[in-house]
Amino acid sequence: MLLAKDKLIIRNNQNHRILVGNFDDPQQISNIIQEEVKNTKYSILINNSGGPKGGKIIDANIMQFKETFNRHLICNHILTQELMPYMIKTNYGRIINIISTSVKQPIIGLGVSNTIRAAVAAWSKTLSLEIKNDGITINNVLPGFTNTSRLHDIIKLKSESSGSSIDDITMDLKNEVPLNRFAEPQEVGKLILFLASKEAGYINGVSIPIDGGRLKT
Repeated sequence: MLLAKDKLIIRNNQNHRILVGNFDDPQQISNIIQEEVKNTKYSILINNSGGPKGGKIIDANIMQFKETFNRHLICNHILTQELMPYMIKTNYGRIINIISTSVKQPIIGLGVSNTIRAAVAAWSKTLSLEIKNDGITINNVLPGFTNTSRLHDIIKLKSESSGSSIDDITMDLKNEVPLNRFAEPQEVGKLILFLASKEAGYINGVSIPIDGGRLKT
């Protein structure tokens, strides 16, 4: 799972450092980020880890919950703890957690994901209440159906379990969205970009759906 890779790359006249770490191994992530912050400081943290395998919650085994909890909440917490001191020192920071609309409305067939993502939302809200610093905000982005490989995998799983075709499942999902389409990743990215900017300085402690109006509340 990608955190960063220990080399410098150049793209669009910008310098990027990429470090590689395994989010299923929180201790490795802790070691990597502790070493990284000795020389490089960060004021923006975007937490975004891939979701777990789908399925009914009653069928999930304990290890699925533990692995997903580590991958999402524990690693988010480790990264935040290491980057927060610099944010506080400079009076500026942005923490943005990419979660899911399941925080507000659980998605059938994603039992483990629904559970752990709700925990991440509670962790994030608590953090926003505790970090009383005018320059630091903590927010969540809740993507709905977005045109990614993750959604395609979910559609395939639904097709296999129900016997319906992929095209029929896709149409059914799109019909749940008032805009009658899936979001493109770039649309979600633009919301993240805004929340990471100085212009979003008074938006704090909220979970913002970007779902085409699918949520009922």
